[in-house]
Amino acid sequence: MASGKNVPATIPALGGEQSLNRYLAEIRKFPLLTAEEEYMLAKRFQEHGDPEAATRLVTSHLRLVAKIAMGYRGYGLPASELISEGNIGLMQGVKKFEPDRGFRLATYAMWWIKASIQEYILRSWSLVKMGTTAAQKKLFFNLRRMKSKLDAFEDGDLRPEDLRKIATDLGVSEEEVTNMNRRMSMGGDASLNVSMREDGEGEWQDALVDQGALQDERIAEAEEKSVRHNMLNEALAALNDREKHILVERRLVDEPKTLEELSQVYGVSRERVRQIEVRAFDKLQKAMMRIAGERRLLPAA
Repeated sequence: MASGKNVPATIPALGGEQSLNRYLAEIRKFPLLTAEEEYMLAKRFQEHGDPEAATRLVTSHLRLVAKIAMGYRGYGLPASELISEGNIGLMQGVKKFEPDRGFRLATYAMWWIKASIQEYILRSWSLVKMGTTAAQKKLFFNLRRMKSKLDAFEDGDLRPEDLRKIATDLGVSEEEVTNMNRRMSMGGDASLNVSMREDGEGEWQDALVDQGALQDERIAEAEEKSVRHNMLNEALAALNDREKHILVERRLVDEPKTLEELSQVYGVSRERVRQIEVRAFDKLQKAMMRIAGERRLLPAA
């Protein structure tokens, strides 16, 4: 297995802010992967530790790292360092990715990338001397966004009504919000019109990555969603009416019914309903795998 392997980091050099534009241009040259290509490469790395497969998985997602990293540029740290930390998170995500779970690598690796960048910010941002509770981290990384929604960017402390709303929404005390706001206000945000190089050439805004999804990504995601929806409907046909109804009511609706509610509908025990649900889910998974294999969405076993 690949758990003991190191993901090779054949990534274009990122020597600092002066080379950031060049780096962003270079990583766009790496092709995106189709779902089938990604699955086959991930299986090769998972089962054989294939370094070439890992390299292609990493390089095809460098644009995702840059896009996420640019979203954290307001914390006063160099974008090049944020991207470097994000790349480390991407490599960890590739190492731990399990393609048979049915998710795309981008969906899984995104959380590793964000975690790596956030941990780096918390280590490096000297103005923030805070604990590491989940609530405090949530406050640190959401305060700017919430202030923006409330148009609360004036100098000084927050208005009482804004303070109460932020504290309530984030599940922290008003005192914690006040303290964090003061600490973050001290750091300030750098102007995007500041020159990136000593010779005055190039501004920070030139290095910003478009936050919108790439057109090919949007098309691929829409196609994949449509394919999976059709596969699910086709796979549900493998269930009888009772299995289908119980599975849908338990797992495929926004407000699932309880075992007790369904047991009253069918006049059986809650344990019997649970058994039917488990059996139906197993049949659905097998039907999905069969359909995927027939459509060559997955390589043959």
